Amino acid sequence: MSIDERIRDSFSKQTMMQTLGATIDSVASGQVVITAPILPTSLQQQGAGHAGLAFSIGDSAAGYSALTVMPEGAEVMTVEMKINLMSPAIGDRLIAEGRVVRAGRRIVVVAADVFAEMGGARKHVAMLQGTMIPV
Repeated sequence: MSIDERIRDSFSKQTMMQTLGATIDSVASGQVVITAPILPTSLQQQGAGHAGLAFSIGDSAAGYSALTVMPEGAEVMTVEMKINLMSPAIGDRLIAEGRVVRAGRRIVVVAADVFAEMGGARKHVAMLQGTMIPV
């Protein structure tokens, strides 16, 4: 099974991502991009996309980027994840670009940048950094 097929198969089992309307846009070694619409059910009280939406797709993009560098048969789990929220998530959708920072023997350090997109224009709204382990 290819890396792309492995990632997409695992992603299809995440009911949280289905609830958010999230999809995988691209998969490459050490990189995964996930997008999700900013739905009326995903807003905070001022009308911007909720930080939980940014965190959810950022965590998944970062985690799946780690899985791309793990052996076949492995799965991945987040050990810790930090988020910096930089701007309100105003737009039509969020784009989370996950990447591997360093793959070690037991842990993988990852990061993700989350952008709000409206009419083709992007705004950087969040940065995540964390650690993943194989399970």
